[in-house]
Amino acid sequence: MGHLAEIAPDAGARIGGLIDAERRRGRGAVSKRSGRFEKETREEIDDGWGALGTLDALKTNIHVEKPRSIITKNDSRDISFDRSINPYRGCEHGCVYCFARPTHAYMGLSPGLDFETEIFVKDGAAQILERELSAPNYVPKMIAIGSNTDPYQPAERRHRVMRSILEVLARAKHPVGIVTKSALVLRDLDLLAPMAEQGLVKVALSVTTLDPRLARIMEPRAATPERRLDAIEKLAAAGVPVAVMTAPIIPAVNDEEIETILTRAHAAGAREAGYIMLRLPLELRDIFSEWLVANFPDKARRALSLVRSTRGGKIYDAAFGKRMTGDGPYAWMIGRRFEVASKRLGFSQTRLRTDLFEPPRRAPQQLALF
Repeated sequence: MGHLAEIAPDAGARIGGLIDAERRRGRGAVSKRSGRFEKETREEIDDGWGALGTLDALKTNIHVEKPRSIITKNDSRDISFDRSINPYRGCEHGCVYCFARPTHAYMGLSPGLDFETEIFVKDGAAQILERELSAPNYVPKMIAIGSNTDPYQPAERRHRVMRSILEVLARAKHPVGIVTKSALVLRDLDLLAPMAEQGLVKVALSVTTLDPRLARIMEPRAATPERRLDAIEKLAAAGVPVAVMTAPIIPAVNDEEIETILTRAHAAGAREAGYIMLRLPLELRDIFSEWLVANFPDKARRALSLVRSTRGGKIYDAAFGKRMTGDGPYAWMIGRRFEVASKRLGFSQTRLRTDLFEPPRRAPQQLALF
């Protein structure tokens, strides 16, 4: 397999410290690499006495978070929305390439396996959203949900945070764009279909590959590719505008599938499409690199070389205008392939309405005597 530092010297990663395969079965990352804010780096290492063999398989732990606010604002010039909601921190889907992983470092946890096993539920999100939407100076624009962690990940079946948020948005006639990898989105068709009739919602299904084996390696607890295509078909049949996200494009791993994914998604009913080149910020560069070497040792050197070619020779470049699509000949080729296929299939943009917005009624407040 070779030393990872020889393959990706700028990543500063190494093979040591990988969690036993049986313990992490069904997980994406291969280690609990410490976050960037930790003073100490800790790893599990087999000392030869068999101690690690007695450890139980990794389990998902749910933590309740009490947020003060729920709508996150941004001023990024290269994304189509200026506000978003994340019902959860962390994501059990385990997508190894997820660029939200480094946010777990703020919690003192590993962006690796902790990101997909230590899940934070935002308790009271719907009530906070109602308060923020009812603010006198609030101006409605599309809220993006799923741009960071998946709102329909497994924890949603029990905690229903996304459902409660969607109920508030439906009552307020507020536009929302949803991105997910989960067929659980179909549970909320009773809300999504009426909102779609009013031009208030669109849903994007992220389809990274049509190969179920590859999907299991890249995103072990997400819905299978066929279930995602089925969700596209059922959403479209219910009148909900559907997009397909071929994201991320991973060089030498799933880049050959762009046209096939777009074709299958369009046939299922998707009418909008987008793509994002692989992004490896902060800890993700090491997490992804060690995963790549562990699962695709024969492709690792070429894949990381192509990644650098899209980022000016570095493993990542966060510059606006380039971070989503990359730069250089390989990135240009990917962009042209996507554009040609999208034009041939007839993909277009869906615009949502903001003029129907009705602010939630604020709870009556007692008047001050003085």
